[in-house]
Amino acid sequence: MSVIENSKLTVVGAGSVGTSIAYASLIRGAARHVALYDIAHAKVEAEVLDLAHGTQFTGATEISGGSDLSVIEGSQVVVITAGAKQNPGQSRLDLAAVNAGIITDMMPKLMEVAPQAIYVIVTNPCDVLTAIAKEVSGLPAHQIFSSGTMLDTSRLRWLLAHRVGVSTDSVHASIVGEHGDTEFPLWSTATIGGVPVLDWRGPHVDPITREELDHIAADVRDAAYTVIQGKGATNYAVGLSTTRVVEAIFHDQRSVLPVSTVLDDFHGVSGVALSVPCIVDAAGATPIKETRFDDEEWRLFEASAEEMRRVAADLGH
Repeated sequence: MSVIENSKLTVVGAGSVGTSIAYASLIRGAARHVALYDIAHAKVEAEVLDLAHGTQFTGATEISGGSDLSVIEGSQVVVITAGAKQNPGQSRLDLAAVNAGIITDMMPKLMEVAPQAIYVIVTNPCDVLTAIAKEVSGLPAHQIFSSGTMLDTSRLRWLLAHRVGVSTDSVHASIVGEHGDTEFPLWSTATIGGVPVLDWRGPHVDPITREELDHIAADVRDAAYTVIQGKGATNYAVGLSTTRVVEAIFHDQRSVLPVSTVLDDFHGVSGVALSVPCIVDAAGATPIKETRFDDEEWRLFEASAEEMRRVAADLGH
């Protein structure tokens, strides 16, 4: 594949998450053209106008949008954020029934105007919705996937970097599984500057203990609940992490990112969407089947898969 010329990104949903993705994409120059689509005409028109007023300061990226599906035509990447939002005290899976209905209704309409696009699901619960969207659309798994644990992984790296006093770029660790309560870190392969996490000995920094790692994992898992309780939504970091996925697609970067695809015999796990390290490029996302897990991590991964199967069955999928 090659870098996508005249790249067009459409963000479906002009709520706080969708507009944050559009804003981050404009600032970072992720696409040549960013479009925003929402059925709420006045809202999406106002958001597009607000973004357009700042384009003097964002380079050559164009912004457009509206409430007509024609907005999406010509998009190489479509990011879906539309759906009911997560309220304080509500889990991502509590949103499943409502947002499954929205995705089931929406995908055929989107496919009519952008059948060749790569679709990135951000609406929660993103793993379950990715499996449903793939089923409804008939798209291959690499062409429709979710942002998965991109943000959770960023939270993990930030917490570890803060703990040991290094740049987040020097931390290599990933959250895998469900983007939700059954997610977990791959501690067995996590490193700081190439040194296994538990072996790290930085200047004036106490060694990390296994108990600390357990607390960090819990803080990552519960981070969204904390933010939602305080401000009502998570949006800025979602915008940045999703934009990173968009950049990997448009620039054919072959970046290894923890996104969620419907798995096909990933060490025996099939038919559910879960985050694992994937190569993300102009063709979409391809899981890296050689990813190493220790025995406890495999147990947790299988438990996460089983939870996704349970939710899908409850929804009739």
